[in-house]
Amino acid sequence: MQFDPTILVFLSSGLFLGWALGANDAANVFGTAVGTRMIPWATAAIICSIFLLLGAVISGAGAAHTLGKLGSISTLAGAFMTALSAAMAVYTMTKAGLPVSTTQAIVGGIVGWNLFSGTPTDAKTLTTILATWIICPLLSAGIAVTLYSATIAFLRKSKLHLLRIDAYTRVGLIITGSFGAYSLGANNIANVVGVFLPSSPFQDFTISGIYTVSSAQQLFFIGALAICVGVLTYSRGVMMTVGSSLGRISPIAAWVAVTSHSIVLFLFASRGLESWLASYSLPTIPLVPVSSSQAVVGAVVGIAVLKGMEGIRWRLLGKIMLGWALTPFLAGIICFIGLFFLQNVFAQKVF
Repeated sequence: MQFDPTILVFLSSGLFLGWALGANDAANVFGTAVGTRMIPWATAAIICSIFLLLGAVISGAGAAHTLGKLGSISTLAGAFMTALSAAMAVYTMTKAGLPVSTTQAIVGGIVGWNLFSGTPTDAKTLTTILATWIICPLLSAGIAVTLYSATIAFLRKSKLHLLRIDAYTRVGLIITGSFGAYSLGANNIANVVGVFLPSSPFQDFTISGIYTVSSAQQLFFIGALAICVGVLTYSRGVMMTVGSSLGRISPIAAWVAVTSHSIVLFLFASRGLESWLASYSLPTIPLVPVSSSQAVVGAVVGIAVLKGMEGIRWRLLGKIMLGWALTPFLAGIICFIGLFFLQNVFAQKVF
């Protein structure tokens, strides 16, 4: 198969979005650890990148499938502008140092494409995704409150030395951060390359006649690499906003926040858990991309509320929530206008 160089041009917006996600969302798995100075930023960024890449390639298909139901973008040019609009919205918020939702940005971009192309937006899928924007931070806060209370009770009974507690906390932050990075890759890779799946330029190929690498996995790998670059080059600012600027938290609370965030992302990305619940006729958890930023902010705020709401910077929290609300609208508007120019100025088929 001959490789068409124009493919890289169309995929560039997805790579830009991946970089923006890495700079804004992916670092949240270690933001509290870095903010409390338990783990150096460079160490956190490297560990985060490795496990994020693994999660995206191994377990990224579930959430991507659900996102595809919202709008099946059938041309590379349309996918290019949808991803670019989301990336521009996220980058704007990142420059302001605010941890916004890449999920909200790509959903806004897809809805913008639907409006421009006259494609109906699947109401059920959109409602499910919108519901997770509320459920995600609340669920993370609830898990954080429960886990923090149990951890403090255990530490009081065990009477461990402070130095031992400090050592356990550092190890715990690395372990849960790695789990969180894996869950983030599995859940949020859909935001980066999900819009390219219907018009994927790649073909399946087999390695040594044993293992087949699908076109989706190739997209996931490329998108994950872009996210890793974002983590390694531009994540420090948002890490510090989440880890220290939003509110003063202890190292124990930082571990709880990362763990709660990681559990939430895993719940919304695990096909295995969905199948297990379905096998027992239990309600399943929708496989949708949720916001890493919303999860970690919800956990931090939940712990702060449990401790009497001490140290929360309410003005900054308000700015973050305003950013969450504006992001999908900004992405949708950029996408609609961008599609108009692509179609009428550059004569590209966008749907």
